[in-house]
Amino acid sequence: MSTTTPHVLLFPIPMQGPVNCTLKLAELLCISNISVTVLNTEHIQRNLLLHTNVVSRFSRYTNFRFEAISDGLPEDHPRSAERFMEMFEGMKNVTVPAFRDMMVSGCFSSKSECPVTVIIPDASFSFALDVAEEIGIPLIYFETVSPCALWTYLCLPKLIEAGEVPFNGDDLDVPVKNVPGTEAFLRRRDLPDFYRRDNLTNHTMQIIMKEAQYVPRAHGVIINTFEELDASILVHLRNVCPNTYCIGPLHTLFKSRLSIEPKLEIQDPQSIVSNSLWEENRTCLSWLDKQPPKSVIYVSVGSLAMMTVDQFFEIWHGLVNSGKPFLMVKRPGSIIGDYDDNQVPKVLMDETKKRGFFAEWVPQEEVLAHSAIVGFFTHSGWNSTLESIVEKVPMICLPFYVDQQVNSRFVSEIWKIGIDIKDTNDRVIIEKAVNNLINLKRNDFIKSLNALAKSAAESITKDGSSFMDLNRLINDIKSIS
Repeated sequence: MSTTTPHVLLFPIPMQGPVNCTLKLAELLCISNISVTVLNTEHIQRNLLLHTNVVSRFSRYTNFRFEAISDGLPEDHPRSAERFMEMFEGMKNVTVPAFRDMMVSGCFSSKSECPVTVIIPDASFSFALDVAEEIGIPLIYFETVSPCALWTYLCLPKLIEAGEVPFNGDDLDVPVKNVPGTEAFLRRRDLPDFYRRDNLTNHTMQIIMKEAQYVPRAHGVIINTFEELDASILVHLRNVCPNTYCIGPLHTLFKSRLSIEPKLEIQDPQSIVSNSLWEENRTCLSWLDKQPPKSVIYVSVGSLAMMTVDQFFEIWHGLVNSGKPFLMVKRPGSIIGDYDDNQVPKVLMDETKKRGFFAEWVPQEEVLAHSAIVGFFTHSGWNSTLESIVEKVPMICLPFYVDQQVNSRFVSEIWKIGIDIKDTNDRVIIEKAVNNLINLKRNDFIKSLNALAKSAAESITKDGSSFMDLNRLINDIKSIS
């Protein structure tokens, strides 16, 4: 790497979605003649090396390198959702001091051969801003949750001051009044899951409180969205974070920019890009090829969510009872409790053999783009939501964590592109939602999706808002370095 060029350090939170987005942003910066280092935890880096071609893919960039840092946990730790706070504790004890050493006197410092000139960490890493201010270099946060969820984070101090959080009583349908722009439709149950806890001193709430204080202090914040999708929230968000870069849908902006980059000679970026932390089962695509057009429900609860055995069976029964073909992802470790195939009722096994397909992990962007897919039964993660919008696939939303409760409310009430069944665990409701999605409400959903997909496509064109915001980000990185 040349010391005359800007050097960006990207530091994602160790989860599938943020890592995926970070690697796409890394390539976009590399092709713009910015030196880039991606700092992953050692656990994440091992999984990437095991299941992807990241080393050979990034080898075409002489201005790129990977570095790894410990997350403070033993390698055999499951790093599952139910024990995720243990990872934050490990990072607090091990990662944070190691990161500071790297920046102050180590491989990223001004004493190094190629010092970092701009830090772009995950927005939950408040410690990174403390370090950036200590050594006097600019920091831009990368927020990989949705803008609507980020806005509820930034409003948390106001919600606490107004007495809306923690909740008084158990009624989750009480309207929320102190998240500007959402007063007409947001309920308690639509706030992120950790807002339901009655203890403001719990570790998750402390992380969110810090995020609300630190994000506005940064040089800027990068968000994976496009103007037309989140205009009603961005107008409020920019009052707190004026320098907001909207560069979404990132996955399509990424493919578009790589496809027109002459020196890379990439004909089909989709065919060579995988940032998966698990092995992808690509035989599902051959199975989809054999299904009728617009017939299959795709089911995935994402990379982090965990279901009880009862939840899993209710979803499975609902899918079978709907009579529709389905492709279901059953991620390793995604079911809590004692489960084995001997527990499965014969009717489920028989019906699944006729018109179902189970996989541990799939290439989701390709699945959603497949002509056989008619709907997406989703956890409402932000990447999944954007991918559905781009491919015009209506959603059934069963959210679990983080931003998913907010996202599912916007899907059903604001964008009107799906059905929100949060806080339910009932096969009858799931069967009804599948049939409504495919039959009763499909035309309305498709009409809304067509409009949003068109705006998404326009945003990544040369004159589009996301294309221009990416250029602004690149120019700003070069100037502030």
